[in-house]
Amino acid sequence: MDSLVSTQWLADEMGASDLRVVDATAFLPEHGRNAPLEYEACHIPGAVFMDIANLTDSNFPAANMLPSAEKFASRIQSLGLGDGSRIVVYDDSPIKSSTRAWFMLTMFGAQNVALLDGGIAKWKAEGRPCAQGREQLRCRHFTVWSDDTKVRTKAQMIANLEDHAEQVVDARGAGRFTGDVAETKPGLAGGHIPGARNLPYASLFAPDGTWKKPDELRKAFQQAGIDLTKPLVSSCGSGMTANVPIFAAHLLGHDDVALYDGSWSEWGADPATPKETGPAR
Repeated sequence: MDSLVSTQWLADEMGASDLRVVDATAFLPEHGRNAPLEYEACHIPGAVFMDIANLTDSNFPAANMLPSAEKFASRIQSLGLGDGSRIVVYDDSPIKSSTRAWFMLTMFGAQNVALLDGGIAKWKAEGRPCAQGREQLRCRHFTVWSDDTKVRTKAQMIANLEDHAEQVVDARGAGRFTGDVAETKPGLAGGHIPGARNLPYASLFAPDGTWKKPDELRKAFQQAGIDLTKPLVSSCGSGMTANVPIFAAHLLGHDDVALYDGSWSEWGADPATPKETGPAR
């Protein structure tokens, strides 16, 4: 199974015994939408709902931090996702939350995970069926492990300011990156991590919500000043949309990419961390 599958591919595979479909829609408070209720109103038949908005480390002050491996395994097993499953993830979210689910699944040991190109919006636009209610699958064993090499801490990001071992990409919109658009969270500074490059996550999608073609993705990285032959760390506001450039790089065959999970909600809230404003230097 490729890492990105089409709606037609999924329609043809529906009913396969090893296939699991996952709705990983999540919203930010300002969206004013309820992901579980939208899932129950309309989801791809057979899809289970992964509540990634609550699949976090609740003991950490920054938002949306990755959960422990044990917590993740427990939630995934209860959804009927286990060893040997082919997992297709989709969303209906402006922040492309299925990329966060893909990152967590692959980081914690799932072997065969794909995203649905265009999500449920494309599925519905093509007149394909939706189901209502909540799907219940039998609990399955999930062998969990955690690849910590895929995650960066604030201390590691501070060290990177000195040795420049890894490029830093910021997936937020240009206004927030430069500091021209104020952060809405109280106490959060504007700007970006010194030396970071700006690659707004929305720029990696075509107008219909599907992923841009490989040549266009590669061009987007190049125009942002990012060399895909070198290590990369991705950041955003709270660790959600940072997963979009990570998946885009994966589609281009570049997996030497890590996530700064604390992202700007951690960096921008610390008065001691250096910040830059204006365009990337």
